[in-house]
Formats: sequence, C-alpha cells, structure tokens
Amino acid sequence: MRSFERLSSLKDYIPLRRGESAGKNIGLLVDGPNMLRKEFSLNLDLVRKIISEYGNMRVGKVLLNQYASDKLIEAIVNQGFTPIVVAGDTDVYMAVEAMELIYNPNIDIIALMTRDADFLPIVNKAKENGKETIVIGAEPGFSAALQNSADNAIVLRADNHKAEEVQ
Repeated sequence: MRSFERLSSLKDYIPLRRGESAGKNIGLLVDGPNMLRKEFSLNLDLVRKIISEYGNMRVGKVLLNQYASDKLIEAIVNQGFTPIVVAGDTDVYMAVEAMELIYNPNIDIIALMTRDADFLPIVNKAKENGKETIVIGAEPGFSAALQNSADNAIVLRADNHKAEEVQ
C-alpha cells in the first residue's frame, strides 16, 4: 500500500500536460525566399512566440530554394524548424505541403508565413475544410486579399520585436 502512495504522489512532480494555449495544433509553413530576406530581418523565434498564442506548433517547415546558404539552413534547424530545400519554385512545394496539412486530421490551424497572394486558394481550401487560418507577413507587399481572407492576419514589423494583428 505504501508504494502505491509513492506512485500517486509522483503525479505532483511530473507534469502530465504542459500548459497549452487553446489546445489547438498548428501547422506553420514559411515561404523562405519571400520572407527570410535581409530587408525584413525577421526572427523565427518571434514567429514561434506569436504562433504559441493561437495553439501548439506541431509542424514548422521553412521552404527554401537551392540558393539557401548552409548557415541559413543551420539557423533554421537551430530554431526548431524543418528546412525543406527545393530546386525551382518553392511556391509549388509549399502548396503541396499546405494541402497535406489541410487533410491532416491532427492539425486544426493552417498558418502561412508569406506575403504572396498566390496562396489565397490555399487559405480558402483550408477554410472550406474546417481549418482555421493564419497568415503572417511583412510590409511592403503583404497581399491585402490574403490578409482579408484569413481568420487572422499578423503583420511583422521590421524592427523584429513587434507584430500587429489585423482583424
């Protein structure tokens, strides 16, 4: 009986569940060539913190073209994201990855970090399939149509420490 008491008291020391925001699972795709530019000087750690306000990031992929440096790839890995290096246009690969997330029953929210209006059909398809949508972008060039179509739009500021949610 005494050993049972020890086991039950162990629950006090081992967290059975982390504190999770909203309990929703998020799949985040980052359009690397469009967003990871020197003029934006964006920080993926900031993006991770912003996303955590909406739920738990379960998938975090950064799509890159074949010109991505080893240093950039290493930085992406060190920040907990999965780099995907593709030959040619990253938009097609990002669309394929997004469709996989849309049809993944374990993902509740589709988040796209891009400024590109080409991803408007992805946002609409995600919503048709009952997924919440978030778009994260930066100015200049953050598509108004993309922002208005998503459930949540977040504009990252160039100073790298601020984000503004657009309703």
